[in-house]
Amino acid sequence: MEESFPYHYTLLEYLFTLLGLLLFLLDIALDIWTVVSFYQDGSYVYMAVMIFLLLGSSVLLQVFSWLWYSELLEKIETKVEKFTARHSLIKPFHFLQLGVYLRYAGVIEISTTHFLQHTNSFTEGIAVYLSHDLQMLRLFETFSESAPQLTLMMSIILQRGELELITGLKILTSAAAISSSVAMYHRNMRAFLPKKRKMSWISTGVYFLWNLLLIIPRVTALALFCSVLPCYIIAHFLSLWMLLVLAAWSQKTNYMEHSGWEWLYRASVGLIWYFCWFNISTGSIKFKSILYYSFMALDTMMLLGFWCWRVFEYAGCWRSLNPYMVIPTLLGLYAIGILVKIMYYRYFHPNCDEKKITEPTEEGQFIQVANSVVKGLGNNSRHTRAAAPAQTLSGVPNRHRKMAANFFS
Repeated sequence: MEESFPYHYTLLEYLFTLLGLLLFLLDIALDIWTVVSFYQDGSYVYMAVMIFLLLGSSVLLQVFSWLWYSELLEKIETKVEKFTARHSLIKPFHFLQLGVYLRYAGVIEISTTHFLQHTNSFTEGIAVYLSHDLQMLRLFETFSESAPQLTLMMSIILQRGELELITGLKILTSAAAISSSVAMYHRNMRAFLPKKRKMSWISTGVYFLWNLLLIIPRVTALALFCSVLPCYIIAHFLSLWMLLVLAAWSQKTNYMEHSGWEWLYRASVGLIWYFCWFNISTGSIKFKSILYYSFMALDTMMLLGFWCWRVFEYAGCWRSLNPYMVIPTLLGLYAIGILVKIMYYRYFHPNCDEKKITEPTEEGQFIQVANSVVKGLGNNSRHTRAAAPAQTLSGVPNRHRKMAANFFS
């Protein structure tokens, strides 16, 4: 069970995990403060929407976390998780919405042990896999809570006419946090890449930039539409989300261990796609990206068109925003984001083509990971690549290998 792992869980990744926990706690405190503020202002509708977003996101995270624990209860590695499993506390922890904290405790425990005691590479590998699950949960939380919450807050600001410089900086910071979550998740995928093709910090920065440039116009268009037609945003979300879920189903995803729960994953992917691109299957990423961004560009222009129509109808109430400046700016940012994304995949994306995966290296270790990635795709995959026979880390869920294979695309 103690195989080598070709990725080094560095001190920087460890510090990012600690920072992630602090930011997670800070986010909860700010959410509570926002709910209290709505209550004090008498904005009970906004307060109800905020509570719904918080509870819905929390329940979604706990369900995924519990399902993943259920798959590997007998293979838990950390002491804190073994203790909770031995005393049958894992299910109560998740029922009390504390499952994510349990995962943070497990990652911090095994990472601290690795750095203080200089343990073997297997322990290092376990830290990487645990961190990946945590990053995936944070990604779900970003698009089930943070992105909708940012849209809500922007629409409230627009309705009240409180758009100021400091407010704009707060909005930009929130959008940057969403983009950062996406970038850090994909950076985590480099654990499955050869050392010489790992995702550099420059690569991560470019990945962050194009996501930020595309997320800002999308969220802003949704907020503008919601500010003038608040009742119709629900209909827009439900109709588009169901279409995106069907699109995820058409990709024949096989992420969850049990097929019955696969629809929950597809529903979550549809939620992510409502705001941002997320690759979930192997194949030609170019065609999928063109189709997705073309469709989302049309939808964004439709939202801006409805907003523009309402602005001209009630011009006296919207002097702070000029449609002739707002719409070209947002569409320009969207176009620049597409160009930066093309540059990223052209010059910065750590692709692993067939030759690079199968050729030997000085370390001679990354072939094990490449082989395990291919193995997770199944024998029927037309993308299966030949690799030298090698053992894999026992107990590693297939979802890690499948997501890494998508990232290789």
